[in-house]
Amino acid sequence: MTLRKTVLLLLLLTWSVSAAAQLLQSPPAAFTRADSLRGGQPAVRTCYDIRYYHLDVKLDVARKFISGTNLFRFTATRDFTRLQFDLFANLSVDKVEYRGRKIPFLREANAVFITFPEIIKQGAQSEFTVTYSGQPTIAKKAPWDGGFVFAQDTLGRPWVATACQGVGASLWWPCKDQQADEVDSMLISVAVPAGLKDISNGRLRGTQKLPGGYVRYDWVVTNPINNYDVALNVGNYVRFSDVYQGESGPLTLDYWVLPEHLAKAKKQFAANVKPMLKSMEYWFGPYPFYRDGYKLIETPFLGMEHQSAVAYGNKFRNGYLGQDRSGTGWGLKWDFIIVHESGHEWFGNSITSQDVADMWVHESFTTYSEALFAESQFGKQAGQEFVHGLRRNIQNDAPIIGFYGVNKEGSGDVYEKGSVLLNTMRAVVNDDEKWRQMLRGLSRTFARQTVTGQQVIDYLSRESGRDLSRIFAQYLQHSTLPVLEMRVEKGRLLGRWVAAVPGFDLPVRLRVRGGEYRLVAPTTEFRPLDLPGATRDNVEVDTFTNYIGVLMN
Repeated sequence: MTLRKTVLLLLLLTWSVSAAAQLLQSPPAAFTRADSLRGGQPAVRTCYDIRYYHLDVKLDVARKFISGTNLFRFTATRDFTRLQFDLFANLSVDKVEYRGRKIPFLREANAVFITFPEIIKQGAQSEFTVTYSGQPTIAKKAPWDGGFVFAQDTLGRPWVATACQGVGASLWWPCKDQQADEVDSMLISVAVPAGLKDISNGRLRGTQKLPGGYVRYDWVVTNPINNYDVALNVGNYVRFSDVYQGESGPLTLDYWVLPEHLAKAKKQFAANVKPMLKSMEYWFGPYPFYRDGYKLIETPFLGMEHQSAVAYGNKFRNGYLGQDRSGTGWGLKWDFIIVHESGHEWFGNSITSQDVADMWVHESFTTYSEALFAESQFGKQAGQEFVHGLRRNIQNDAPIIGFYGVNKEGSGDVYEKGSVLLNTMRAVVNDDEKWRQMLRGLSRTFARQTVTGQQVIDYLSRESGRDLSRIFAQYLQHSTLPVLEMRVEKGRLLGRWVAAVPGFDLPVRLRVRGGEYRLVAPTTEFRPLDLPGATRDNVEVDTFTNYIGVLMN
């Protein structure tokens, strides 16, 4: 082994140990009690299972002011007298009512604690109502930071929307603001000045004129929905519609756009939405929310996966703001926001991670859906080229999994590196139809549920017939890549994995130059590689499919 190769291997080992130490440490001291209140699952949160909300709010656009109520209907999971809900401290809790009486509450950071006048018994169904008001957080650069977007359309009319993923829905409405407990159904009532429309999740039940020149829009959500998906979109919208004949029957497609963009919207949505739905249903199974329909809503920010009410701001052009994140050209042949944000209907909205530390369940699968869409439209090679091209955006700067219990996501590599990892899993399964059925089974098994990342890994391991936990651990919990180190001894090609995870066991495709690839299973100890005729000079490793490092000694 040359000095240069020795130094390189030592560096790789050092980085692996460093990454392991980062993973095993406790959350940094920079996390506060406020972070734990937002991200944790103490008894005051787990004591009740939220079943139904009626969010009833009035939006004063001129004052950038919101006021209203939220009804919490729940089932007690144990005996308790005290619970926590959440509302940002800059918004006022005007009162909390239980059985027609005001009850006491205390506030700490963005958490609110209420005490009931009697014990709520396990299994009991009960409810309380929060009245609140104030000026909500305004986003500086939605959707990358959360809050309200108060904008104007091209004719100077008000155009308002919400985007609060990560920061939390409690920045604009009181709720049990965590992902582990989704509400089963919801009524969203939004009153806006006459002349404007509100478009929210689910289906429109009706409208009602109110005193003072306001109109209330009532939207019914019949499926479980996570808090950050609940949205309002207020503007001078016009609607056009269509129907998609999907796997579960006719799916209504409703599009809400500004009137001056109607012609462009009709062309762009017709070219992208039905092909997207066909691809998603082929790979992941039926659209999860047929009862609530599918809506695409033009917004003054780029986009967000609001359930059954997808926010769209890509300006009716292909790519990601006109660019191809893969650098291959394939990403300019379709509208990124329509494909990506709609892909979240399966991963993020139907299957929801219980802790934001496991956001890879949302973002990795959804980013991977882009490559699957490219494959469905242009063939497998196009999809493989697209997902390979995404590597240029990977930083390998920190683990993909964040810190649990403090509302902390991991690295931004949750998108592209997570997608590349899933494509590597496809190669491990080595059977495209089996892989497709695994993805569809994943969607079916955990449909409209909250999950842990480990549940997803366990499912894929079980269905593949192979323990994938060490492979996922390497890519999700460590920032370094595994390295396949090879050498020749006595005419035999030997290989081993250098990785942060003990027992790392990724099968990898190797071939003798000019031959066919075969799946070989190195271990973390030097052993002969099952590749007859291989030498130092003619062995080729499939690094196009496998995201790994290679070191030949």
